[in-house]
Amino acid sequence: MGETAYALVVVTASIAALLGLILRARMPAFLALLLVSAGFGIVYGMEPAAIILSIQAGMGGTLGFVAVVVGLGAMLGGLLEVSGGVQALSSGTLNVFGEKRAPLALGFVGFVVAMPVFLDVALIILAPVLYGLTRRTGRPIVAFAIPLLAGLAVSHAYIPPTPGPIAVADILNADLGLVIAFGAITGLPAMLVAGPLFARWLERQPAFQGEIPEGLQEVSTRDSVGFVSALSIVLIPLVLILAGTIVNTLGQAGLLELPVLVSSFVMFAGHPFIALMIACLLAWFVFGRLRGVPSKALTGAMVKALEPAGVVVLITGAGGAFKQILVDSEAGAELAATLTATGMSPLLFGFAVAAIIRVAQGSATVAMLTAAGIAAPVVELAGLSAGGTALMVMAVASGATVLSHVNDSGFWLVSRYLGLSESQTLRSWTVTSTLVGLIGLASTLVLSLFV
Repeated sequence: MGETAYALVVVTASIAALLGLILRARMPAFLALLLVSAGFGIVYGMEPAAIILSIQAGMGGTLGFVAVVVGLGAMLGGLLEVSGGVQALSSGTLNVFGEKRAPLALGFVGFVVAMPVFLDVALIILAPVLYGLTRRTGRPIVAFAIPLLAGLAVSHAYIPPTPGPIAVADILNADLGLVIAFGAITGLPAMLVAGPLFARWLERQPAFQGEIPEGLQEVSTRDSVGFVSALSIVLIPLVLILAGTIVNTLGQAGLLELPVLVSSFVMFAGHPFIALMIACLLAWFVFGRLRGVPSKALTGAMVKALEPAGVVVLITGAGGAFKQILVDSEAGAELAATLTATGMSPLLFGFAVAAIIRVAQGSATVAMLTAAGIAAPVVELAGLSAGGTALMVMAVASGATVLSHVNDSGFWLVSRYLGLSESQTLRSWTVTSTLVGLIGLASTLVLSLFV
């Protein structure tokens, strides 16, 4: 067996082993990724000491960036949650669009809210808004829930500082500003089609007609903070990061000349660490000092938000270790060379790998991280530009979003909070997640023609 064929066999076996450990043995993804990384190195013939160093380097190199960004992003989300900022974004957007255009408004609400807040947390917080609209209008809950879920799914997969795209961008060495820009360009069409447009058709289907599910209770949506304040806090880190990327890119191309002090300051403030720290400090001041939310409540929310973030960070680090094993063993380069020889688009490769892992084991985050580790050598060998690498993040995110079904915890969360049966959830949420992924991929491929 040639070296290239052997590399392909070992990589395939490693993915199968990873899925087996997670699905059959019910092993935590963090431990499963580390075991597969070590096992891959042994089977591929790496020295034991080299395996340890690769795992250490992969973990350290990934967590040095991701842990800080995910932690700060989670704390920002916690501040928005405890202060009523999420409710302010929801009710403010609905007031702007009006009740008739509420599905479209909820799509944008989900798109904005899921940037700093985890998808499941955002759905739980915003569920009372869905219940209230359902009772006031008499329309099926899917008319409002599907647009919201589409917006949440898009930001969860495409827009930093959500952990998934942050981690994939780091593993692939993609520019975070470009990832944010391309995430918005690819995500918004996906949200509009998979959300308001699909919901308009879905609510007319007989399976979703009938009485409002019992147990849906509306709660007060009185805001502790204002809409403008909450929206500004969410957008500030994104604007700073994009500004840093624009100044750096145009400056290197000789298209923008600014005083050194000004350009240095913009790029410093636009680094994700600094941008998110600024947002957290502003949120603390605005929500605490100006709006009167007790400091103890703010601190408690930030600490609580770090608990789920810690799990994501560890899984991300293990994904980085798997990537480093592939790189250091040179198996990834062999796989990339084979792919290049076949003429297959790297973007389609990233999408396909992520989709297969997503469907098999359920977690979008695990699918994104594993696929990013496999795709990293492909990105390097293909010589993708900065824009091409950012689009690879979009392709992986698209693949990791499709076909949420019964092995995904998000599937059951949607079913529970919307009062839907398994069949109804498959017809609504599963289709929505698939539309988001497919339209995201189509937009990515179109963008690749111009990048």
